[in-house]
Amino acid sequence: MDSAAAAGGPVPAAEAEQRPPHMAALVLARGGSKGIPLKNIKPLAGLPLIGWVLRAAIDSGVFQSVWVSTDHDEIEKVAKKFGVKVHRRSAQVSKDTSSSLETIQEFLRHHNEVDIIGHIQATSPCLHPDDLIKVSKMIREDGYDSVFSVVRRHLFRWSEIKKGVNKVTTPQNLDPAKRPRRQDWDGELYENGSFYFAKKDLIEKNYLQGGKVIYYEMCAECSVDIDIDIDWPIAEQRVLRYGYLGKEIKLLVCSIDGWLTNGHSCLSEDQKEKSSGDDRGADGISLLKKRGVEVWLISEEECSKTISALKLDCEVKVSVTHKRQVIEDRRNKMSLSWKEVAYLGYEESDVDCLREAGMSGVPADACAAAQKAAGYICKSNGGHGAIQEFAEYVCLLMKTVNLALGKKTK
Repeated sequence: MDSAAAAGGPVPAAEAEQRPPHMAALVLARGGSKGIPLKNIKPLAGLPLIGWVLRAAIDSGVFQSVWVSTDHDEIEKVAKKFGVKVHRRSAQVSKDTSSSLETIQEFLRHHNEVDIIGHIQATSPCLHPDDLIKVSKMIREDGYDSVFSVVRRHLFRWSEIKKGVNKVTTPQNLDPAKRPRRQDWDGELYENGSFYFAKKDLIEKNYLQGGKVIYYEMCAECSVDIDIDIDWPIAEQRVLRYGYLGKEIKLLVCSIDGWLTNGHSCLSEDQKEKSSGDDRGADGISLLKKRGVEVWLISEEECSKTISALKLDCEVKVSVTHKRQVIEDRRNKMSLSWKEVAYLGYEESDVDCLREAGMSGVPADACAAAQKAAGYICKSNGGHGAIQEFAEYVCLLMKTVNLALGKKTK
């Protein structure tokens, strides 16, 4: 890419004509949420809320760039953890009264290389890459200037009567004398707020919906809006059942440094080393192996006796100098992407791998740096059920992915 385009500066006209239109995913995430403080990064089913749509946008593969527009340091950190770019919005568009359109227009003024905006709402965590792929085709190939998401609802509407007004209500979309059955009525289309795609020239004219405009209908199950569904546990159930959970996991790597190699082993009466933690990790590993996931334990230390005492039925590699490189070699041998790797870590030496893995977790007593890098923090401490808990979490997500793809689960 031209240096000017990379820096967000003017793009030469000749180059603009030759290159394909630059489509950017843009998630607006202001820090000043009134209903739920820092709602955009509050954990939802093991991921920060914003992480669900960022993962869908990245895995769709249709965007030349993926951005988060924010005014908050913590939101910026979370966004960068997912590997996306950050636009620090100005105070002028960070007010309670600031509109999405104003914020998007400011973004475009700073990023002239962008031709199409895919404005994705952080509060719609059940968005799937397949939806974004289809919408991208509608813009790029079918020639639409703007596309927005809708959901079909079967709701009968009546006119509102203000308090103190002596009137009767009237039906808005039905004849009470011929009230239809649900199966005999197509229902109506409502915006669900999941996304708004629009070309740059349309946005510059103060429109997100206009020109040659079309809607994209999403299924009701995926039309979850956290602005409305503020009961977090219920929202988590919906996301785990209908949300996009990433690519299927093929390899789980457990880095046991700091929790099974330090302070979690002791000597028996015959002076043989044994583990002082429980043996529930074996159950978790067995659970994953039954689902075709390869499990690998690694350590920077020479701790073969400690691991042997745990009686975990999986491959072990000790005296590892560079964890990331060892996993790179392993996943290349297995022809896997990082998104197909789950990683359970504990120490600062695990941070890089935690950031790269498709699913990442740490025990409850892991170091602060590892906790910040992980997508899931176990309720159990290291050596006391963390392996099993993380294994069950991975299996739950895999089961949901398989159900969404129509595959049978064991």
